[in-house]
Parts: sequence; structure tokens; C-alpha cells
Amino acid sequence: MEKQQYVAKLPSGAGTLKYHLVALVTAIIWSTTFVSTKTLLNHGLTPENIFLYRFAIAYLGLLAFSRNRMFANSRKDEFLLFIAGLTGGSLYFITENTALEYTYASNVSILITTTPLFTLAISAMVFRHKLKKSMFLGSVIALGGVVLVVLNGTTSVNIAPVGDMLTIFAAICWAAYSVIMKYLGDRDYPTLFMTRKVFFYGLVSILFYIPFSDFSLDLRTLTHPAVYGNILFLGVIASLVCFAVFNRVVEVIGPDKASNYIYLSPLGTMTTAVLFLNEPVTWTAVLGAAITIAGVVIVEKTS
Repeated sequence: MEKQQYVAKLPSGAGTLKYHLVALVTAIIWSTTFVSTKTLLNHGLTPENIFLYRFAIAYLGLLAFSRNRMFANSRKDEFLLFIAGLTGGSLYFITENTALEYTYASNVSILITTTPLFTLAISAMVFRHKLKKSMFLGSVIALGGVVLVVLNGTTSVNIAPVGDMLTIFAAICWAAYSVIMKYLGDRDYPTLFMTRKVFFYGLVSILFYIPFSDFSLDLRTLTHPAVYGNILFLGVIASLVCFAVFNRVVEVIGPDKASNYIYLSPLGTMTTAVLFLNEPVTWTAVLGAAITIAGVVIVEKTS
């Protein structure tokens, strides 16, 4: 009964339009983060450096607005917040940022569009949604596009498949994160509280990984305008602001529809990668992107 009352308070119909617009803007902003991260990697920062700076800025900033509540209502929910911090935080960003060391930013952006497919599958299992045959057809078409993208990476950079597979794993992590946030949102937790906990547990979980990584702290690198500019963009805009609004969007329109806006990621990233990183974009990559997007759109229309 408590869950039904909460859902009833959520906007519906035309009232959700603004949330779709916010999701659209968020997707466009996130599509440029691949290029920002690639720029930081080119300046010598490690994936661990980038994640730590990014989430530390976001957590401290959010702490100023949300510090009244410290823990969830139960150990189970607190554990789920930890898993959310792992899948949507440290594990997701380490795999994604590491992937950028082995493949093009445009490749990562294209492959991350498989996220809605994984979100649909996990959401169906958790919330017991019925999957239609057309959904599987769309999945097969999308995966065909992914294969083309991976083959393009193989012909361009010998070790690109490593980056490609890491990106797909990152997509699975983000799908799990989206479903968890929807589940916790239905339990009436404030969006800012959940977002702050995600940042906190993301930072906690990365501490277990740092001793086994190439993490180094070179403060001189942070004085370079291209470095601190991109770090501030990733920490304040792409993390603090975008995570908070995306989590709210997931609560209102659901993880399936919210993840669908990731379809726009390849277009934004490929454009910025060509403009700022001079990355090549072959016809194979373009065709793969088109097929992947066509497949996920089919899934969206039948979900």
C-alpha cells in the first residue's frame, strides 16, 4: 500500500514531459564526458585519478545540500546503496575510463548504447515485466551493430577489443545501477540522499582498488587549464548535477525509458571526438552505430 501511494504522487502523462527533456539534456552532457575523460588520460591522469577527483568534488558539493539523513531504513537498503555506488560509481567508471585507454572515445560512446538492452533485461527480472519477441529481435539487431563497431576497432587498433569488452561490462553495470535506483526510489528515499550515498560508496569502494592500480597523485598536473577545467566539468556538471537529476528521472519515468536517452550518446561523442581529439570515424563505425541505434529503438517501441 505504501508503494502504491508513493507511485500515485508521481507525475503522469504531460506532467512527465519535463523529465524527458531533462533526460535528453543529461544524455547530451554525458555524451561529451567521453572526450573530457580522454583528454585527461592524454594528460597523464589514470582512470583512478579521474574517478577519485570527480566523485570527491560531487560528494563534497552534495553534502552541503543533503546531510540531514545518514543511513537507509534497513540494512538491505543500505547494502543496495553500496551496490549502487559500486555499479554506478567505481566499477562503472573504472571499466569505462580504462576502456578509453584501449579504444576510441567514439567506440565507447557507441557501445555504451547497449545499456538500454541490459536495463530492459534486468528490469524484467526484478520487476517481472513480460518481454516480447520483438524485443529480442531488436536486441539481435543492436548486437549486430556492436559487432561492426568492434571489428572497426580491431582494424584500427590491435588491442581495441579489450576496450570494447570493458565498455560492454560498464553498460551492464549502469543497467544494474538504474534498476536499483528505481527500486529504492519506489521506497520513498529522497533523490539527493540516494545520490549522495552513491557518491560516498563509490569513493569507499575505489579505495579497495587503488592499492592494485597505477594510482599516483601529481598535483602539478592539476594546474594545467585543460586538466582542472575538465575535472571541474566532470565533477560539478556531469556528476553532481547530472546524477541527481538522472536519479529523479529514473524514479518518475522508469529505468527503461530513462536509459533509452543513451541512444544519443554516439552522435554527441563522435562529433566532439572528431572536433577536439581528431579521432577517425570510418563508415564501418557509422554503419555499426546506425544498426545499434535501430535495434535499441525497436526495443524501446515494443517495451
